[in-house]
Amino acid sequence: MIDKKTAPTKLLWLDLEMTGLDPVKDVIIEVAAEITDINLKTLTTYEAVVKQPKKIVVERMQKNIWWADYPENRDEFISKMDTAKPSKQVQKELVELVKEFFGKEPAVLAGNSIHNDRNFIKEQWPELDILLHYRMLDVSSWKVYMSAKYGVSFEKKELHRAFDDIQASIAELQYYNEWFLKNNFKK
Repeated sequence: MIDKKTAPTKLLWLDLEMTGLDPVKDVIIEVAAEITDINLKTLTTYEAVVKQPKKIVVERMQKNIWWADYPENRDEFISKMDTAKPSKQVQKELVELVKEFFGKEPAVLAGNSIHNDRNFIKEQWPELDILLHYRMLDVSSWKVYMSAKYGVSFEKKELHRAFDDIQASIAELQYYNEWFLKNNFKK
């Protein structure tokens, strides 16, 4: 049983790129993870392109309006499919990474709109899912609150590459933390 009063010491920043947004019909094609301490200092990183049947990836990407806006990403993913790692291997490597860095501490998943990535993890990588804390740190929630309450916004590029998206999420949370410090909010 997870002790709700125990504060996490690390965060598992994770971003998935998928062929669409339905975790049952769509597939994961890229993953990046970064483990930080609670002060957002990087402890380790992981990246992988996930092997999927090329025909399925191409068909689903062509139907997805989101991918149509980023043809350079779509074409790059398709070209890397032949040398990508099988999904089971990627899940195994992520499980090993979480066990190594979190031990018995459940990993708190962090990122932007992280609930959708979590849905894919639950559906496609259940061995990783059981190592995750039920709570998540969603930077998108900070974005909504900071904009509505203080008129503060963080502009980030929409790159739609897993590792770049993680870096942007961490930078955004750091930006809000720094804003609080500059405006005399106590630690």
